[in-house]
Amino acid sequence: MLNIISTAYAASGSATGTTGDNSVASLLLLVGFVAIFYFMLWRPQAKRAKEQRDLVTNLAKGDEVVTSGGVIGKVTKLADDFITLAISDTVEIKLQRNAIIAILPKGTMKAI
Repeated sequence: MLNIISTAYAASGSATGTTGDNSVASLLLLVGFVAIFYFMLWRPQAKRAKEQRDLVTNLAKGDEVVTSGGVIGKVTKLADDFITLAISDTVEIKLQRNAIIAILPKGTMKAI
């Protein structure tokens, strides 16, 4: 029974040489994770947000757009935070500017 349990001995050696190596490796690992986070998550998301912000600010009267709910319409009135869309000849709806997700090519509404 005593053969199964072995005695563990502490490794003798100086602790100063290994402590510096571990801290440098830990720092490099942390920098690597931050770089991966920046290039794979934060940067693409910031780019998409900038594109959406530019799209919403560059809306003009007569643009054909798609909303986040899938409604296609033509911009008839612009205000600071809201726009009015004509979705048919007699129906107009008011939406927040942020609800617009894409501008369609001219003539898309007639083609559909």
